[in-house]
Amino acid sequence: MFTGIIEAIGTLRALTPKGGDFRVQVDTGKLDLGDVKLGDSIAVNGVCLTVVELTGHGFWADVSRETLSRTAFSELKTGSRVNLEKALTLSTRLGGHLVSGHVDGMGEIISREDNARAIQFQVQAPKELAKYISLKGSITVDGTSLTVNAVKGATFTLTVVPHTLAETIMTEYRPGRRVNLEVDLLARYLERLLLGDKAAEPEPASGGLTERFLAEHGFLK
Repeated sequence: MFTGIIEAIGTLRALTPKGGDFRVQVDTGKLDLGDVKLGDSIAVNGVCLTVVELTGHGFWADVSRETLSRTAFSELKTGSRVNLEKALTLSTRLGGHLVSGHVDGMGEIISREDNARAIQFQVQAPKELAKYISLKGSITVDGTSLTVNAVKGATFTLTVVPHTLAETIMTEYRPGRRVNLEVDLLARYLERLLLGDKAAEPEPASGGLTERFLAEHGFLK
């Protein structure tokens, strides 16, 4: 688990093909690895990776085919900068929101404009994630916990303050860039919980909850 508060910006030093997938080396910059051991989790652009080897300035991790197919990790290259966060502990301040490090889908930056000292981004999310994105709700973009300031369909707006721009890779975002999205953890579990005993049955062709289902079970009047 993570908080979505980025601790450092790292750099990919190597992406090595290995048995059909990849092993990556990450230079962790200012991130303190003093308490990190083999098997620990570190979020890289919001993707939870397992440390398989520690180096003097970072770590190595394996990236599976599943991760490559579901995230924007496949678009990174040697020299790419990445957001880093170590897994939270019971004594960690929860400054962002609960983040699992399991990416739900890829979004695309569709606009960027100045908003006083902040920068406003519009992001296009996959249609299937739209139901989880709400006004003033939380969303994780490349591992960064952010607040949704406007939402229309599957497009949502973020207003990113100078501190966040300075401490993350978001200053590099331009229209057309793809980013990793993780929706609010509670929204995903709530949807499954509302299915009740129906959760054990095959999903209907439309998938997930429908207005009809909610009305039949007393959630809509």
